[in-house]
Amino acid sequence: MTLSIAGKTAIVTGSAKGIGLAIARHFVALGANVMFADIDEARLEAELGDEAESEGSLRYFAGDLSQKLTAANLLSATIDAFDRIDILVNANRDFALTDPLNPDDGAFEMLVRQNLMCAVRLSQLVARRMITQAEREGQDQGQIGSIINVSTLASRLAHPELLGVSISNAALEQATRSLAVAYAPHRIRVNGVAFASVLSASLQAALRENGDWRGRIIDATPLGRIAAPSEIAEAALYLASDASGFVTGQILTLDGGRSLIDPAGVPAY
Repeated sequence: MTLSIAGKTAIVTGSAKGIGLAIARHFVALGANVMFADIDEARLEAELGDEAESEGSLRYFAGDLSQKLTAANLLSATIDAFDRIDILVNANRDFALTDPLNPDDGAFEMLVRQNLMCAVRLSQLVARRMITQAEREGQDQGQIGSIINVSTLASRLAHPELLGVSISNAALEQATRSLAVAYAPHRIRVNGVAFASVLSASLQAALRENGDWRGRIIDATPLGRIAAPSEIAEAALYLASDASGFVTGQILTLDGGRSLIDPAGVPAY
């Protein structure tokens, strides 16, 4: 088996910055055609600029993927650009503190919509396209697609102020397992990458607001450091490639050993 994804087509959501951007950039560097997708059109334009040429290996799509029509348009734009879809990385994530005693706090519903429903709905659309694509091409053996969901260690830890983040990420991991079983007969693999202690865009913002968090996170991580987004990109590459051809329904955890000691009260992203 090989880690190569050259010539394959991927959609990477949440790819205007941070982990999503690192994954999308890594895939392009390895010869894949990639549709960068994010709600932040200005940041996509600033990041990609003239790279998104009509004959190039990357494009970008801006829109709110919590809207069903937008998700369908993203898939259509990808097919128009590259004529196929082989890999979906749901790296679209949102972060907000939630008040567990406030039933009118709209952050909870927003986080479930952005962190869970966007991924599930887009996975359904993409899986159906992968199936019809394989039928059209007469591909009756081997895997026909890989779906990767990006979550965080917050899915397994209980921080009251991160109620919405924790629940939406935990639900996404369960959706990963459920969709893996549902799509296995169609030869589509579904896996996840869960991370903590990664210098993502959201963690960088949080560190600016909370000066003591960096030391607390490092002290709570056995490997004693905060990881780079590129390390998540390498894990996504493994799950996207044929090297993981017998892996489905798994959540690959990249946390520097942090979940082994389960430190209470330390922020998880």
